[in-house]
Amino acid sequence: MADRSSHFSAPDQTGHEYESLSRIGSGAYGTVYKAKDKRTNRVVALKKVCVALTEDGIPMNTLREIGLLKQLNAHEHPNIVRLLDICYGHRTGKELIMYLVFEHVEQDLGSYIERNPRGFNTIQIKNLSREILNGVDFLHSNRIVHRDLKPQNLLVTFDGHIKLADFGLAKTYDFDMKLTSVVVTLWYRAPEVLLGLPYATPVDVWSIGCIIVELYNLTPLFCGTSEGDQLTTIFRELGRPSETDWPKDNISIKWESFRSIDSTGYMHNFSGNICETAKDLIMRMLTFDPIKRISAMEALNHTYFTEEPINT
Repeated sequence: MADRSSHFSAPDQTGHEYESLSRIGSGAYGTVYKAKDKRTNRVVALKKVCVALTEDGIPMNTLREIGLLKQLNAHEHPNIVRLLDICYGHRTGKELIMYLVFEHVEQDLGSYIERNPRGFNTIQIKNLSREILNGVDFLHSNRIVHRDLKPQNLLVTFDGHIKLADFGLAKTYDFDMKLTSVVVTLWYRAPEVLLGLPYATPVDVWSIGCIIVELYNLTPLFCGTSEGDQLTTIFRELGRPSETDWPKDNISIKWESFRSIDSTGYMHNFSGNICETAKDLIMRMLTFDPIKRISAMEALNHTYFTEEPINT
């Protein structure tokens, strides 16, 4: 059913008017609708955001996010979803309703995996992984951390190409920043975030490592039920990090807390069709210490992407 609250005219005199067709999804940072540009009949994705106004009007963090979106959009990167329009809707009390208009892509990676129960061949996984890394490397080169990489935020076009979406949590980073821990769906969350430590671009690389394994296994890798259980799940699968790698400062969780973990180590749950170079790349991405973790740019230059596939 169409949501009439997202049927409105853009205030910028462009003549564009959007009508909601159906709701795609919602979260803490806004609701996304499939909609139609009534002037061109183009199908778009409308992200409806409620912005709490301050005495000075629109808060600076919202203005920064809009600037970030425009900055990304100017590059027209093939693996970043296109921002088509920004519309200011009506004001309700101390809130402003905004609409971010994006190109519409029919499916995300989560639904793409579900629709392919037999899985993907080596070349498909390699191409999807490369495009995810291309998009993330572009963000990182612009000093942006996505912070919420998961299959639901990776869109897949009808011809199988990746576009990164949902930058509601993205933030231009500074060294040693410490942001809210309410980022990244639990299963794709890096250890430094789970431990409440400062973090930067390596959190995205950890998430990609989890996603690549999911492309092979067709099921999430680390399915913890809480932050503490997520760490236990990670250490059981990868092995507990050494005491020398354990952070020393500003951390309440002690290394000894995980002494009793019965670790299988080195990813015994890898799919049988995964090659050794893919395993090596993934283990470099899932390195506990973020300083030692491979970067997105380094990952793109890994042997996995240059060698001929062993199986297809």
